[in-house]
Amino acid sequence: MRSKARAYVMSLRLRTLPLSLGGVLLGSLLSASDGRFEWVVFALVMVTAAALQILSNMANEIGDLDKGTDNERRLGPIRGTQSGVLSRREMARAMVATGGVALVSGVALVAVAFGDLLEGRSVALLVAGGFSMAAAVKYTLGRNAYGYHGLGDVFVFIFFGLVSVAGSYFAMSGTLPWVVLLPAASVGLLSMGVLNMNNIRDMENDAACGKRTLPVRFGMAWAKRYEFVIVILAFALMTAYAALHPAGWAGYVFWLSAPLFGLHLARVRKGEGRQLDGQLKFISLSTLLLVALCGLGQSLGC
Repeated sequence: MRSKARAYVMSLRLRTLPLSLGGVLLGSLLSASDGRFEWVVFALVMVTAAALQILSNMANEIGDLDKGTDNERRLGPIRGTQSGVLSRREMARAMVATGGVALVSGVALVAVAFGDLLEGRSVALLVAGGFSMAAAVKYTLGRNAYGYHGLGDVFVFIFFGLVSVAGSYFAMSGTLPWVVLLPAASVGLLSMGVLNMNNIRDMENDAACGKRTLPVRFGMAWAKRYEFVIVILAFALMTAYAALHPAGWAGYVFWLSAPLFGLHLARVRKGEGRQLDGQLKFISLSTLLLVALCGLGQSLGC
C-alpha cells in the first residue's frame, strides 16, 4: 500500500506545480495591484490550476506508456506506471478523478467570480477552461497527440501563459486590459523554456519512439539557442509591461531574478542529457520567483 501511495505521489510530479501556479499567481497579483482581489476566487483559481497540471501529468504518463516512450532509455524520473507499481487502469481512474476536481473547482470559480454561469464573461471563462482540460489530456494521449508533432511549445505558451495569467486576472477583476498580455506572454515563454529543457533531456529516446519535439526536429545546438531567445524575450516583455504600467522603480524589481536565469543559460550551454534534468526544477522555481517579484513590485508601486 505504501509503495502504491508513493507511486501516485511520483505521478503527480509535484515539481511541475510551481510553474502552473506561477501564472495564476501573477494574474491575481496584477489584478490586486489594480485594486481588485478576492480571496475565494484566488483559492479556487489555484486549486483549478493545480488540478489541471496534475491532470496533464497523468494523461502524459498514460500517453507515453501507450506509445512506448516511457522505457528504460528515458532519462527522467521513473513514473508510477512505468515502474509497474500502478496499472494503466489505476492511473486512468486517478486521471478521471483529477479531471472531476478540475471541473468542479472551475465551475465554482466562475460562479463565485461572476454569479451567473450564463453571463457572457462566465461563458468565455468556461470555454477557456474546457479547452484547457482538452489540451491537458491531448498532449501525449490519443492517436493525434500534439506533443508528438512538435506542437507542445505552442500549447504551453497559450495555456501556461496567456490563459493562466490573463484568465486569472479576468476572473479576479472581470476585465482584461491588453497590457496584461505582456506578462502573460512572458510566463508563456518561460513555460516553453521548461518544456524545452524536458525535450532536450529526452531527445534521443523521443527520436527513437517517434516523438517529434522541436529539439528532435532541429537538433541540440538549435534547441540551446532557442532557450536563450526564450529567456531574453521573456524579460523584454516583462520590462515592456513595467514601462507601460508605471509603478516606479518597484515595477522593475523582477530583474533581481535575472542572475538565476543567467546561471540557467550557462548550464544549458554546457550541459547535455541527464545533466539538464535539474534545470527543469531550477527554471520553474526561478520563474516563480520572477512572478512573485513582478506582482510584489506592482503592488508596492501602486
